[in-house]
Amino acid sequence: MFDGSGLVPASSVVVAGGLIQSAGPGSSATDWAVAEVIDGDGGVLLPGLFDAHVHLDGPGRLATLASYGITTALDMASLPEETAALRGQPATTDIRSAGISAIAPGSLHSHLPGIGQRGLISGPDEAKRFVADRIAEGSDYIKIVVGSPFADHDQATIDALVVAAHEQGKLVVAHASSIQAVAKAQAAGADILTHAPLDGVLEEAAAAFAVAAGRVVIPTLTMMAGIVANVAPPGADYANARASVGVLHAAGVPILAGTDANDTPGTPSRVPHGDSLHRELELLVEAGLSTAEVLHAATSLPARYFGLDDRGTIESGKRADLVLIDGDPLADIRATRSIRRVWCGGLEPAETRK
Repeated sequence: MFDGSGLVPASSVVVAGGLIQSAGPGSSATDWAVAEVIDGDGGVLLPGLFDAHVHLDGPGRLATLASYGITTALDMASLPEETAALRGQPATTDIRSAGISAIAPGSLHSHLPGIGQRGLISGPDEAKRFVADRIAEGSDYIKIVVGSPFADHDQATIDALVVAAHEQGKLVVAHASSIQAVAKAQAAGADILTHAPLDGVLEEAAAAFAVAAGRVVIPTLTMMAGIVANVAPPGADYANARASVGVLHAAGVPILAGTDANDTPGTPSRVPHGDSLHRELELLVEAGLSTAEVLHAATSLPARYFGLDDRGTIESGKRADLVLIDGDPLADIRATRSIRRVWCGGLEPAETRK
């Protein structure tokens, strides 16, 4: 069992009512009136995995995510009327969502189907209305697209959106895939930056600023690599994104695992749901994180920074989101792909049940 720092041998985990009742070497199923005993048979038990940046843009996404051990998905832009039907479903991936993103008129993102026109905001005087509308639709956090090609928000608009969201107690996630976009998002006080710059390497001063502000980064290296491979924007280099993660990590900025999984027409790269998270973990190791740090990036850290204190670790009182794998992911992160069984809130998804 991965306890957050290493592998604890010969552990037992007791689950009842969707929650972990006891866990660890001192726990035994014989102490409980259990209905079923499952022999892990030499496997490794992980907390359920997070993908901290997905788009739930089509049917069947939850089943696919669950089959890859992703028990919580953080959606970063989808139609609220569609995600509402996906919330709280038993025996599958649990979700949170930003709903409609704040998008600059005339930008590339304004042309995305469905959400593009509904998220338009033209100036700071519209910020409070935008945030109120998102909260009324059920958004769990507010997403701002900063640095979209062709057109962008001015600094005053980004500032006003962040202030309005914070006044309502909402985290702000900023799409920022360029050096300038990161600077604008940081100046406004966004809580979480998603993506990593392709046009240059972040300076140590920018990383230090992020640390001082308590900022968190979801670099989506899988998407960054896909953009370079599929679109090849002038001046874009995946090496810049990877190096920027190294700078942020060295400075002490928390890194979360997210992929930008989507199947939306018009996006620069269609990243597959589920499988891409395991590729993201491998890319984060290549960027300089240890395997233990990468496991934290996909479990306890997104739970902490998105306020989901009921999950992310294997301990008493937490949701029974669990993944049984073969192999030691601390020795080789690719072992996370060897999934044997998955439990979401103590229940096995039908698609993964053995």
